[in-house]
Amino acid sequence: QVQLVESGGGLVQAGDSLRLSCAASGLTFSTYAMGWFRQAPGKEREFVSTISWSGDSTDYADSVKGRFTISRDNRKNTVYLQMNSLKTDDTAVYYCAAGRSYARLVREYPYWGQGTQVTVSS
Repeated sequence: QVQLVESGGGLVQAGDSLRLSCAASGLTFSTYAMGWFRQAPGKEREFVSTISWSGDSTDYADSVKGRFTISRDNRKNTVYLQMNSLKTDDTAVYYCAAGRSYARLVREYPYWGQGTQVTVSS
């Protein structure tokens, strides 16, 4: 079955960096768009970034544009999210997701990981 496993979360201070990884198995990774989403306590899950199956196209939420970078390695079946200049507002559980569509909508992604906690302190 499809498995997505996130790693790399943790507790950091504002201004620090983190790199999240998501290792995929059970699917032909190179044919799926991959997305990162996040969910803070009491809030809905929100789009962070997405990357096309080839890696040629990327999209970012306005709140992270210029600070976060998504990338993928189709040889390693892994997608990454490099997060720089972290802010307290970035505190959330971060999820990776796989879908056929390069999209911002949660419903476009049928496969999800369990999430990794990112906490940014001031």
